Amino acid sequence: MDSSTEYLTHDISIKKYLYFGVKRLFDILIALIGCLFLLPIILIVKISYLLHKDFDSIFFRQKRIGKNGKEFNLYKFRSMVPNADEVLKELLKNDEAARKEYKVKKKLKNDPRVTSMGKILRVTSLDELPQFINIFKGEMSLIGPRPLVPGELDSHNGNHELYESVRPGISGWWAANGRSATTYERRLELEYYYVQRCGLILDIRCVFRTIKAVIYKTGAK
Repeated sequence: MDSSTEYLTHDISIKKYLYFGVKRLFDILIALIGCLFLLPIILIVKISYLLHKDFDSIFFRQKRIGKNGKEFNLYKFRSMVPNADEVLKELLKNDEAARKEYKVKKKLKNDPRVTSMGKILRVTSLDELPQFINIFKGEMSLIGPRPLVPGELDSHNGNHELYESVRPGISGWWAANGRSATTYERRLELEYYYVQRCGLILDIRCVFRTIKAVIYKTGAK
């Protein structure tokens, strides 16, 4: 490697570390602001569930895979009935179409487990707000590939080294370009695209595209 190549590599490394450093500071600031907005939403969601005689926690925790393959608990507003696992197990046992759909997509288009408030939370993407807590803890970022459940990437022959090389995000290139409206293969392509090209400009594009997707409910389910 000649001196010019070494200098170029060194310059790229400095820019990369600077980018991730600034991004982390921005994430902390956004997480603090987001947590303030989270408080009144918590009250509204809790009252809604109480009115429907649902006294369980309004929060949902699920194991996800983060940067470098490290597991963490992802926080969301609970959008399903408290006994969602039992309902899903019974549904997949008796409904072949649902079983095939869930095997491919890991979700159901018309999911009977979703509550009336849960539908609103999902369509508006408000169910993701508690993840500001994950951002503050350093487990996630505002922008990045969506964190997957253990084993999900393997079931789709995904690239762990690439996908898990950055912090996962609340939103990202896939979330800003169709979300559930895309195939899983296309989803991985979009996530890989971001990981390989992540930078300030792409992050800004993700933010604006995400806002547009939320407003027009593009791909939200």
